[in-house]
Amino acid sequence: MRVPSFDVVSEVDMQEIRNAVDQARREVSTRFDFKNTGSDITLSDDGITLVSNTDQKIEALRGVLDEKLVKRKISLKAVSAGKIEDAAGGTKRQQLTLNQGISQDKGREIVKHVKDVGLKKVQVAIQGDQVRVSGKSRDDLQAAMQALREHDFGIPLQFTNRRD
Repeated sequence: MRVPSFDVVSEVDMQEIRNAVDQARREVSTRFDFKNTGSDITLSDDGITLVSNTDQKIEALRGVLDEKLVKRKISLKAVSAGKIEDAAGGTKRQQLTLNQGISQDKGREIVKHVKDVGLKKVQVAIQGDQVRVSGKSRDDLQAAMQALREHDFGIPLQFTNRRD
């Protein structure tokens, strides 16, 4: 007999990220307030880079990008922003990092939270960059899911591999 279980993961759909960046770039290229500011949004393997001539324009770029990400159902928790720094030619730059996977620290925090909720018949284990939750009954697992949804861990969580 198999024990019911599910995995807690933190993943980002890169195609949706690509689409959001493309939409944001198109909007920036047509908006009057971004004309002649050298503003640009680029996506690379290590994240998203915002470039413009002032801190305020960087923040406006971030606002445009955030709007497009939300429309594409990507949690803003999946993107963490670095400091706005000086770049070449008197421009400013900000690096945004995409959070993929659950770190060991976040995994321990998730395990502790599920145990603190007091679900006696639920086991929680960290497996690489995901967390496996298993229990005797479906009701216990649904209670664990609800507890995880209600708590803010600072990263987006998805529930996958449900097995009964």
